[in-house]
Amino acid sequence: MNASIKNTNKFEQAVAIYTRRVIRWRWPVVIGTLIVAAIVAQGARFLTFATDYRAFFSGENPQLIAFEALQNIYTKNDNILFVLAPRNGEVFTPSTLSAVEELTKAAWQIPFAIRVDAVTNFQQTRVDGDELFVGDLIEDAANQPLADLEQARRIALAEPALVKRLISEQADVTGVHVTQQFPGKDMSEVPESVAYARQLAQEIEAQYPEIDVYLTGVTMANNAFIEASRNDMQTLIPLMFLAMLAIMVICLRSVSGMFATVMVVILATATAMGMAGWFRTGLTAPSAQAPTIIMTLAIADCIHILVTLLQQMTKGSSKTEAIVQSMQVNIQPVFLTSVTTAIGFLCLNFSDVPPFHHLGNITAFGVILAGAFAMFFLPAFIAILPIKVRKQRDRGNPIIDRIANLVINNQRKILATSAIVTILLGIFILRNELNDGFVNYFDESNAFRRDSDFAEKHLTGIYQIDYSLGAGESGGVNE
Repeated sequence: MNASIKNTNKFEQAVAIYTRRVIRWRWPVVIGTLIVAAIVAQGARFLTFATDYRAFFSGENPQLIAFEALQNIYTKNDNILFVLAPRNGEVFTPSTLSAVEELTKAAWQIPFAIRVDAVTNFQQTRVDGDELFVGDLIEDAANQPLADLEQARRIALAEPALVKRLISEQADVTGVHVTQQFPGKDMSEVPESVAYARQLAQEIEAQYPEIDVYLTGVTMANNAFIEASRNDMQTLIPLMFLAMLAIMVICLRSVSGMFATVMVVILATATAMGMAGWFRTGLTAPSAQAPTIIMTLAIADCIHILVTLLQQMTKGSSKTEAIVQSMQVNIQPVFLTSVTTAIGFLCLNFSDVPPFHHLGNITAFGVILAGAFAMFFLPAFIAILPIKVRKQRDRGNPIIDRIANLVINNQRKILATSAIVTILLGIFILRNELNDGFVNYFDESNAFRRDSDFAEKHLTGIYQIDYSLGAGESGGVNE
């Protein structure tokens, strides 16, 4: 026991010496920290959003290897599917088929398009005596007799290559399928292609107001991940920041304390994302959540230190002594919390999904930095800022006291109730299901989700299975 007390005293003395030195050299500490953080944060300019679903698979993933081998033999399956839904419920009319023809022709201009398929340009084979004719199923629909369009309807609905792919079974919805091949040299390839496709869809809807156009496909899915991540960073992070400010107002009630906490949050987040940029880490939907997690831990670290500091000042301690006492109480838990949290996120490197590696590494680095800034920058910065508190006797917190008394007086009942509730809730683990249908990653308010759901319900789904059948010899397929 005596040895333990001596060790504790030595630790507190070491913390006190460290803290006093930080306070003494507060200006160099603050200025030096800001300079280093600014340099590291410059790496954020190299951050990019990964635009390819392949980013979710490691290079050693057997399914990805087989998939890429298949695409190397044939072609990539990146695509955009325009789904045209005439409001009168009939595709085979001069107006609707004219819109399909026009869209089919214009879709060739979509960046990186290598093939465009539609019901109108489907290659129909006709036999007339000894002659064989191959041509588009429908040409110049606006000037075709209705009898010819009805004949084309019967042919289309009898063709397995078209039904449930480019024409619905009821012929009330049709599609224009654009196959694409991206070089993969520029991150702007997918957004550029999607922007062109959306503009084209708007032009068709404006020219043919009786037709609704929906957009789905692998290219649209890739772009949806980018847009969802950016929207989250632009909306969720500010909202969370406001929520954290509200918590700081309640816990700290100190403008200087709030300002110092905000500085630590900015420094930790900026340096973590900057370091990710220096390492050319491509952001994805999972890794884009790292700033939110870092912000949470940074604020928690600062609040622990500042609440203790303010409590000591209300008891009459000077600001310097209050900082020292707060660091003696909190430096160990802040350090342990940062290290254990970082270790937990680093364990994501054992996942087979690279974006989770990025999330774990960025967050782990940010959490460590948040703890370091809280233990190094925060005491120096708070020593510079003016802090005013009302000195008063420590009367405790009546609400906390009531909760503590309630727990102490009913410890057995609370323990038994908690165990029962935990077991009952744990049973529902059996109801969890693994589902990697990436369309369902998006909320129904997302345009890609709505369009994909419509396409799946009325025409075809976004998922497909491709088989490659080898003949074993050159020209063997012809045999």
